[in-house]
Amino acid sequence: MLPIPVCTPETSPSDSGQIDPASLPRWDLTDLYPGMDSPVLEADFTQLTTETDIFVKRYQDKLDALSANQLLDAIKAYENIEELTGKIMSYAGLLHAGDMTNPQIGQFYQTCYERITDLGSKIIFFTLELNKLEDDYFNHRFNDNADLARYKPWFNQLRALRPYQLSDEAEKLLFEKSVSGRSAWNRLFDETLSGLTYDYKDPATKETHQLGTEETLSKLSEKDSLVRRAAGEALSSTFSKNIRLFTLITNTLAKDKEIEDRWRGYEDATLPRHLSNQVEKEVVDALVSAVKDSYPRLSHRYYTLKAQWMGKDKLDWWDRNAPLPQDDDSLYSWDKAKDTVLTAYGSFSPDLMELGQKFFDNPWIDAPISPGKTTGAFAHPTVPSAHPYLLLNFMGKTRDVMTLAHELGHGVHQLLAAPQGTLLSSTPLTLAETASVFGEMLTFQSLLANADNPAQRRTMMASKVEDMLNTVVRQIAFYDFEVRLHNARRDGELGTNDIDALWMDVQAESLGDAIRLNNDYRHFWCYIPHFIHSPFYVYAYAFGDCLVNSLYASYQREPDGFQEKYLSMLKAGGTLHHKELLAPFGLDASDPAFWKIGLDMISGFIDDLSAMD
Repeated sequence: MLPIPVCTPETSPSDSGQIDPASLPRWDLTDLYPGMDSPVLEADFTQLTTETDIFVKRYQDKLDALSANQLLDAIKAYENIEELTGKIMSYAGLLHAGDMTNPQIGQFYQTCYERITDLGSKIIFFTLELNKLEDDYFNHRFNDNADLARYKPWFNQLRALRPYQLSDEAEKLLFEKSVSGRSAWNRLFDETLSGLTYDYKDPATKETHQLGTEETLSKLSEKDSLVRRAAGEALSSTFSKNIRLFTLITNTLAKDKEIEDRWRGYEDATLPRHLSNQVEKEVVDALVSAVKDSYPRLSHRYYTLKAQWMGKDKLDWWDRNAPLPQDDDSLYSWDKAKDTVLTAYGSFSPDLMELGQKFFDNPWIDAPISPGKTTGAFAHPTVPSAHPYLLLNFMGKTRDVMTLAHELGHGVHQLLAAPQGTLLSSTPLTLAETASVFGEMLTFQSLLANADNPAQRRTMMASKVEDMLNTVVRQIAFYDFEVRLHNARRDGELGTNDIDALWMDVQAESLGDAIRLNNDYRHFWCYIPHFIHSPFYVYAYAFGDCLVNSLYASYQREPDGFQEKYLSMLKAGGTLHHKELLAPFGLDASDPAFWKIGLDMISGFIDDLSAMD
């Protein structure tokens, strides 16, 4: 590979005006499959069917008699099936994310999911039977075969679910019914949200324009308060028109989860997520308590300062993400955004920059807003034999640059962990946010170090504090909302007003008296996809932000050798517990004092901002 040139971006955005969507990269999914009707795709389905049938014939009801070498063969065969399954569903899922309103793509996605589910139901016996075996079975075989012992973290994660496993028949029924159950409701939510339009009334021209979700949400960060208010009213109006459907989806999925949790014996609704994240409930509870206790010195204090800076006694809710009055509202071009992020990565580690460059040298990023495209941003790892893809909705704002830094961090992490293989490369959500948030921190510190004047530094620091509050305070508030909602749902179906009340209580508690919340904000819970797709996912963002703050403080104290330890942590994928991953840095997430380090960094930034007045 040719050397990667080191770029030196300007420290402030340029290229004012609108970003031309045609200037932004689109991903090319042909690295996975040439098309929906591709013979290659159908051949892979045929291969997957054959391998599945062979696997069932060779191993069903026979696991207890396998030697260490034979069990290793079974694991490798299972991993191959999972790899091919992941490749097919990655293609279908990414295609669907690109246009959720296209009926042909929607039909293709659902057909692929149903075919994969039918095949998956045949091999579900494998993990179920493994969990019926005693610990001695595994211990003896791990001692006999080092290659098999390498998969011990995967076995440990599987065995953690053992106490909550149902009968084979019940597990198979739940698996097969997911097609017409949770997955179908998820798809309904996604396609509904992607198809929504908002009647935005331009305050200057008084003309009404129909905008998509991302475009309307983006206007909440515009300089003009009238624009922000008009966007907020447009969002509120459309949410109100569709709130009955969102209420039904939320109630149905919460009840579906409650039923399954009750059958499995989970003592509370959050436990499945903690087990999936390989993190102890006590650790999460300590994080949540630490953040909630810090609301007054973090969000309450900052938004009080921001209201003063904007000449108001209180901020209306649509002003929460408003730029400061002296903020430069010009835009970053795509090339400038790319150079900004890669330079920040390269200043920390040339290896990190080189990996990041791959995403720009290849068609692995889909950046422009387009009709039907899913909202937000993500990095999809696909499978180790391929490469990750990034989805953005890039409009050239500073926050879009930070989003690029965030998702590129995910992508680089996924590349580094890929050699671990399909079963071991996936990182728990709590640690999966490490590289993404660290990428944001690197980008912020790079920009801050090159700021030309105190006003620019203040604007950058304020923007970073707001990002951190959105990542820590807002996400813990989301988690609190979910806990309250799922607990309340156990007593019966919740009306829209019931959910609204939970939402408004949590938002008022987390944001403080400096934010004025009116009735138009009551439905804003309805568009958060994490509540639908991944219940209780959101605390992983706060976990990651506080973890990165502690990591960065460690880097500042002892920079020598930090990069090598950091890259080694990312390469580990899902092979190590958070205690093992953080030990080389002298950090321990199970120590209550750990969270104080991360929260103190946010508070310190607010101290600095306050001192600038």
